[in-house]
Amino acid sequence: MGQLDGKTAVVTGGTSGIGLAAAERFAAEGARVYITGRRQETLEKAAQEIGGDVTAVRADSADLASLDRLYATIAEAGHHIDVLFANAGGGEFATLEQVTEEHFDTTFDTNVKGTLFTVQKALPLLVDGASVILTGSIAATVGNEAFGVYGASKAAIRSFSRTWANELRGRNIRVNTIAPGPITTPGLNNLAPDDEQAAQLRDTLAAGVPLGRMGQPEEVANVALFLATDQSSYITGSEIYVDGGANQV
Repeated sequence: MGQLDGKTAVVTGGTSGIGLAAAERFAAEGARVYITGRRQETLEKAAQEIGGDVTAVRADSADLASLDRLYATIAEAGHHIDVLFANAGGGEFATLEQVTEEHFDTTFDTNVKGTLFTVQKALPLLVDGASVILTGSIAATVGNEAFGVYGASKAAIRSFSRTWANELRGRNIRVNTIAPGPITTPGLNNLAPDDEQAAQLRDTLAAGVPLGRMGQPEEVANVALFLATDQSSYITGSEIYVDGGANQV
């Protein structure tokens, strides 16, 4: 028997990186999985890779109408949500001098607005005792140069998990944040303009990790699974670092 047999899990941003790895892990443990992404072709490819009972719904978390369609799809199938992994997000480098209104709006719409309404609009479908997992980042606290807007957006995510854990305690819904460190994902690689500079970026980041390497999406997915199950039944409002020690020592 899988740890999530009979459960329904939703993973936003589930077409690559951490989201895809988590969706695969949830499905392997018996969950019925819904994933979202903005591109239909990528969604279909991800669904095939995940296998099992997976439904791909094209949605942009920053677009409230998209979220309404996602949850309508789940409700029309007669399902409720046991695990919600609000993972969709992203960012780009920009120093204080370089930040534009567009850069700010795009980052906060995706990471903050998207996360807020992903969780808010899920509330009628969340079962009592559900687990809500948010994707934060060590960037929320380390002050990485040229990553200030992204870091601020992830600090907001950390704040959300504390507040929502308190607000939802009457329904025994647990809310926690995962704070990944340097993880080898397409999103991280896309921060660099070409493959050579992406490799240099990975080497630089890995050099600052006590374990001496980049993390893998599957390592974050393992923590997401822990938070999704009763193995973490006494954990809420917490932030769990998956960073190879980068922000710890």
